[in-house]
Amino acid sequence: MKAIIANSYGGPEVLEYTDHPDPKVGPDSFLIRVKAAGVNPVDWKILAGYLDPMMDAHFPFVPGWDVAGVVEAAGADATEYGIGDEVIGYVRKDEVRHGTFAELVAAPVRTLARKPVSLSWQQAAGLPLAGLTAYQALNRIGVTAGETVLVHAAAGGVGSLAVQIALARGARVIGTAGEHNHAFLRSLGAEPVTYGEGLAGRVREVAPEGIDAALDFVGGGVVDVSQEVLKDRSRVASIADGEVTAKGGHMVWVRPDSADLTALGALADAGKLTVPVAASVPLPEAAEALRQSMTGRTRGKIVLEVA
Repeated sequence: MKAIIANSYGGPEVLEYTDHPDPKVGPDSFLIRVKAAGVNPVDWKILAGYLDPMMDAHFPFVPGWDVAGVVEAAGADATEYGIGDEVIGYVRKDEVRHGTFAELVAAPVRTLARKPVSLSWQQAAGLPLAGLTAYQALNRIGVTAGETVLVHAAAGGVGSLAVQIALARGARVIGTAGEHNHAFLRSLGAEPVTYGEGLAGRVREVAPEGIDAALDFVGGGVVDVSQEVLKDRSRVASIADGEVTAKGGHMVWVRPDSADLTALGALADAGKLTVPVAASVPLPEAAEALRQSMTGRTRGKIVLEVA
């Protein structure tokens, strides 16, 4: 198969588009013919070696954790999907070796769900990691109908999905973003506020009674700002602030979960969730896709087109 591989840690320049052995399929896994693969900030962070203290990397490795594709073969005890079924997956494993930036990927059944019929291949590939992150963060702090939620970096890949999921639950959403993204947030149903110095005051202007819950998808001290306006300082979840637990909040590290992924698909097919795609890039140009991700300025998801 053709794949993107890395023979060493480094920047996007170490990536190669080349022939690579087809993955082996374990007894509880499916072989997926990849249609599209989502690009996430964690991909270039892994490539740079930032996750080496917690995950072994076996070179050469194929990056990527998000996939949308078609079942091509099944393991000896994999019966949940049939050949030809369309699936999506957050194919995170316990080591970095066989990722999704390839024509084929072997995906354990626990990482998969059926592809939402309402989403394109590109949208579907952008849903798993970002959607699960948003969904599990909202679950962690127990967001329910009638509550006011503050979402930081609300125009980004994770934030834009968190906005929609919270709204689908009946919550009111205030989203932080640059002014150039305010119209986009309004189109999703959120009330935008500009990030930066004085943020707490701007949030109080639109929610003088305070907020019920907050999601940090950007870091940079916004947990502290959130706690200034939270009714309950413990109801903040972060994927970016390593001190959030010490501050009384919750750290979220997204987990593969078929049930959660299925729930996200149901929201999409009910017309309550879409995946904004910022850019769709051919697989051989994966290095450029990672460079775009590294800017931190994309609105929505970056996706690799594979087939």
